[in-house]
Amino acid sequence: MAQPSPNAMAQPHPQPRPAPEDIGKAAVIVQTRRKATAGTRSWLVVTESGQRLEEVGKQTIMARTGLPARDLRVLDPMLSYPSTILGRERAIVVNLEHVKAIVTAKEVLMAKSTNPLVIEFVLDLQLRVASGAPRPEGLDGTGAEDVKYGAKGFPPLVGKSNGDGEGFYAGSNNNEPVSSGPKVLPFEFRALEACIESACKCLESETHTLEQEAYPALDELSSKVSNLNLDRVRQIKNRLVAISGRVQKVRDEFEHLLDDDNDMAEMYLTEKLLRRSFDQMSSGEDAENTSIKDENERIEDSDCASTVFDGFKPDIQELEMLLEAYLAQIAGILQRLSDMNDYVGDTEDFINIMLDEKQNQLLQMGVMLSIANMILNAGIVVFGLFGMNISIPLFDGKPIQFWETAFGTVGGCIAAYVLSIRWWANKYK
Repeated sequence: MAQPSPNAMAQPHPQPRPAPEDIGKAAVIVQTRRKATAGTRSWLVVTESGQRLEEVGKQTIMARTGLPARDLRVLDPMLSYPSTILGRERAIVVNLEHVKAIVTAKEVLMAKSTNPLVIEFVLDLQLRVASGAPRPEGLDGTGAEDVKYGAKGFPPLVGKSNGDGEGFYAGSNNNEPVSSGPKVLPFEFRALEACIESACKCLESETHTLEQEAYPALDELSSKVSNLNLDRVRQIKNRLVAISGRVQKVRDEFEHLLDDDNDMAEMYLTEKLLRRSFDQMSSGEDAENTSIKDENERIEDSDCASTVFDGFKPDIQELEMLLEAYLAQIAGILQRLSDMNDYVGDTEDFINIMLDEKQNQLLQMGVMLSIANMILNAGIVVFGLFGMNISIPLFDGKPIQFWETAFGTVGGCIAAYVLSIRWWANKYK
């Protein structure tokens, strides 16, 4: 019998080629895995000109906003982070209830969501950010001359006003005051106000709904104590505790911001962007001009402008007023929840008093039954003695003697019961 050659035995069997549809499915799986690994998400970007969708990854958002990874985790809907407002160098991180957004000096970024509250917030945000005056062109990297000289050929207005609605322009040697018109909030504050207002509306709506359910349920429980009413009040109390905790956290965050001027100053993104643009233009002018005379004048102007900007601190009054207004609204919501909590506590005290009264009535009935049982046992003893099969002189008389003894025993038991009840009532009244 012929033996197979070693080469024939070592040769592997040919593998079947995969079908084209299998190759397509594998490619889709690989692309899905690469997309998941890169962390690409759909981000809704809202600007003054409208909104758009962008498919960007986590690293792109970090480079675009200058935020660290720990700040982006605050916006993760899968993680339960408390209400937080963080001011950073180039962005503001807002995490208030359903609002999870990144606010910059030019746009607002948020993860795409189908939540109706988020959709309503986006519409309100668009109306609010579009209601302001157009921003200078130089803030986005174009029109540098507009930033330098302003809309009418003057440098941008910086510094605090002198109390008459006037301010001083940077780089002006004579510090000539120029009257300013009605001041419009910058983009980041308009967006921040929309975020805060949406969160406050959500909390106020939940509080109003809870009030409409709580007070009738508590009144019904006061009139009739039942398992159904008790279960309804228990659920209402759980919701009340949860909403109170959320409102308290928002209030604590507002108070924390109002107590720290540096945190509020960090939120002036437009002014910081304007300052960086002015510094870049000053350094560009230094590189272009080479004459000694022009250079000396340029250094002089640069020193003056640097002095203005280095000593400049944003006037946080407008942001402080904005936060204080919504802090008062949050305090009002918290007061309504506190009043509701007090009403729940009063209802619980009333129910406990009713239950104590019923318990006392049951105890009184138990005492009365115990006394009646004792007297009845005494009468049974008397009847038992006379019912024994013995011969005594009392049984030798007329039948009237039996009835006299029976009625006398019953009357004696009743009299003893009445006297016992009166004595007990007088002693423990």
